[in-house]
Amino acid sequence: MTISASAASASRSAKLDLPLAVGPAISQMRGSMFSITFVSPDPEAAASAYHTARRVLNGEGAALGPNAWDLRVAGAPDGKAVADAVGGLPVDVCLQPTAGRRKRLLVADMDSTIINVECLDELADFAGLKAEISAITERAMRGELPFEGALRERVGMLKGLPVEALQAAYEERVRLNPGARTLVRTMAANGARCVLVSGGFTFFTGRVAAVAGFHADQANTLKEADGQLTGEVGEPILGREAKLAALRQEAQALGLAMTETLAIGDGANDLAMIEAAGLGVAYRAKPIVAAQADAKVDHADLTALLYFQGYRADEFVTD
Repeated sequence: MTISASAASASRSAKLDLPLAVGPAISQMRGSMFSITFVSPDPEAAASAYHTARRVLNGEGAALGPNAWDLRVAGAPDGKAVADAVGGLPVDVCLQPTAGRRKRLLVADMDSTIINVECLDELADFAGLKAEISAITERAMRGELPFEGALRERVGMLKGLPVEALQAAYEERVRLNPGARTLVRTMAANGARCVLVSGGFTFFTGRVAAVAGFHADQANTLKEADGQLTGEVGEPILGREAKLAALRQEAQALGLAMTETLAIGDGANDLAMIEAAGLGVAYRAKPIVAAQADAKVDHADLTALLYFQGYRADEFVTD
């Protein structure tokens, strides 16, 4: 866990299992209000962590929903006290300044974040190469391989795959992760712009964006000829720096400060935008990402991001 928003850059190393690292920016915010949000798939666990923290930190708060609680305290709280309150419970926590916590721009990764699979790995399954390609994907997402080169290598292995496999993979394998549509539609209904930015492919992002309710999507393009994939991807490849650029460009177009933005992802190519956003969230993430994010969602579904922003469950847009 770290302090997010305007204080994030001062204490990137403050994690839930360590004492809170109080840097200069945090010290200057001692008189400010901070919010600590506890979310869990287990309502009793979330309530237990909240009530324990409230007793120790002398804060005030209330339930945001059946499995989420929000505690407000004056000044930056002791990170160790928050960690002790959670203990070994399956609870996701976000600690941030209360002011400005409701964001006006969401930029989200797609594969294994908004949806349940890595689309390229599923295409590889149709080509009988899932084990080989998935191994490369895993290394790239952990930051062990340059993303662009790893993408070219994997796409090259799909040369000759019938383009019909893309639609089959989408229909048979791709599903929104729990809470994804509610997250996007709720933020959009409250005036936020929501953009899907993926190192994957436009064939999938266009369809996923429409189903989830994103305003726009950006991704790479698979080249095809004579009804087959050519094994090539359009250049330039959208990777880590392109995702960061997309976040900045969207914020600039809206006239937003970076503190008003939220980014979420799971892999190494998401890290730059997660670090730059006002609230950067790691979702079921690789260690390199989880270590640097402002908050992690390891247990709850994607509606945790709404709770982190102070939304109550009765404000969620659901269907």
